[in-house]
Amino acid sequence: MLRNALETNVNLLTKFITTCASLAGIHHARRVFDHRPHRDDSFLCNSMIKCHVGMRQFVDSFTLYRDLRRNTGFVPDSYTFTTLGKSCGLSLAILEGQGLHGHVVKIGFCLDLHVSTALVDMYAKFGKMGYARMLFDEMSQRSEVSWTALICGYVRSGDMSNARLLFDRMPYKDSAAFNAMIDGYVKLGDTGSARSLFDEMPYRNVVSWTTMIYGYCHSGDVESARLLFDTMPEKNLFSWNAMMGGYCQNKQPYEALRLFQEMQSTTSLEPDEVTIVCILPAIADLGALDLGGWVHRFIRRKKLDRATNVCTALVDMYAKCGEVTKARRLFDEMPEKETASWNALIHGFAVNGCAREALDIFSKMQHERYKPNDITMLGVLSACNHSGLVEEGKKWFKAMEEFRLIPKIEHYGCMVDLLGRAGCLEEAEQLIERMPFKANGTILSSFLFACGCSKDTVRAERVLNKAVKMEPHNDGNYVMLRNLYATEERWRDVEEIKGLMRKNGANKEVACSVIEVDGRVREFLAGERLNPHLEAINLTLDQLKKHMKGQIIKITGGGLN
Repeated sequence: MLRNALETNVNLLTKFITTCASLAGIHHARRVFDHRPHRDDSFLCNSMIKCHVGMRQFVDSFTLYRDLRRNTGFVPDSYTFTTLGKSCGLSLAILEGQGLHGHVVKIGFCLDLHVSTALVDMYAKFGKMGYARMLFDEMSQRSEVSWTALICGYVRSGDMSNARLLFDRMPYKDSAAFNAMIDGYVKLGDTGSARSLFDEMPYRNVVSWTTMIYGYCHSGDVESARLLFDTMPEKNLFSWNAMMGGYCQNKQPYEALRLFQEMQSTTSLEPDEVTIVCILPAIADLGALDLGGWVHRFIRRKKLDRATNVCTALVDMYAKCGEVTKARRLFDEMPEKETASWNALIHGFAVNGCAREALDIFSKMQHERYKPNDITMLGVLSACNHSGLVEEGKKWFKAMEEFRLIPKIEHYGCMVDLLGRAGCLEEAEQLIERMPFKANGTILSSFLFACGCSKDTVRAERVLNKAVKMEPHNDGNYVMLRNLYATEERWRDVEEIKGLMRKNGANKEVACSVIEVDGRVREFLAGERLNPHLEAINLTLDQLKKHMKGQIIKITGGGLN
């Protein structure tokens, strides 16, 4: 361009600067702009301001506008104010936004449709719905974008009644307005209203379908979400991610894996960061280590391992699959860490019984000035719990005050479990009574288990009476006391417990285990008689029993049956 004296062509120079900003870097684009021969061309100046906003350099966009107004003959137009309004809204720069509004009034762009819409959207993003509504009401003409901007503002502020009133008044309802309303109802958990609006839509786009899928999953109605997913005329990666994430969120990891494999085999879509972060927890829950290894190799091949959230999910997956050494190595290799990364490793060591390693990582985390949060402390207390470190657990529970963290019911539950397993039943019961929360079913079940281990029948009976009122269908609570009665040969009490279970409809859940064999996840149920490999399984179990019995006799010299 310089060699052919084409830098004087303002259109070509503008396109060059825009391309430069997206490919070579904003700094080079800005250097070219600063040496431009056209000092006051609106199109060129607006493009440079837009480049700064596109790169989220909001302060630079404001500074450039002020410098242009002060040092050149630049005259702003509607495009200038629309871009700067977006910049203020995205950066929540309230003072700059109010100053911009003053410039709009001063220069006389108040009646411009695009500028007024940008200001309505800006105030709505600030949460200043009074200003946004006042501007909207003063507009002589409005577009679908103007209506949608104000509706989105009400939705974001949680004011669904005003959002709905405005939506019903809207002369032409475009898909963006429908999507905003559906999203608002979904976030409030009102899937009924969301579905009614969804059914009213004259044209449903992928965003609408995906929002509804997310809403159903968030409310626990995975079946409705899957039905909607299967009837979608067109799916994109966001839709698949929403459905997979929904299965993981609702403790259906096997279904999440099946859907992931279906996406791989039936579409040309490639997993992205969100897909990976959705699917790794499912792999961790099922212990599908072979598949986890394949996903890890895919991540490396696609260079997704630069993302901190992906690396954190990998650390969590390996740790939960028992590969704590791999998890630690991956953690150490991470280019950047966040609190969630430390939490994943601490929890990983905790669930694998490596309490000292978990506490060492916690100590290193503090040394490197990462601030622990509620989840960190849950991992620390869990590590102490798994290894019976009572004094250590008490120390860190008390230290939560120093970290300015208020213990939640989960932290109290961890401490009750730790004290109970250590046989400190009196102290555990006192902690339950001192809690600022009402004891939930999990805490009572945990304490009941501790009473059973310590063979404290009187205390167990007292706890069961409370637990039954709270969770009458929880079979584990009855079974614990029933077994305690059985060890004391109190057979009449055993029968009473069985009768109470029948009366309250507490049927014992069938035990289930999952294992990965040759890359396939297989599920086994206790007492199952329909498994096609039942004969081979029983034969293998018999061989294992004989081998174990032989080893016991060898070790004990025949002293044990």
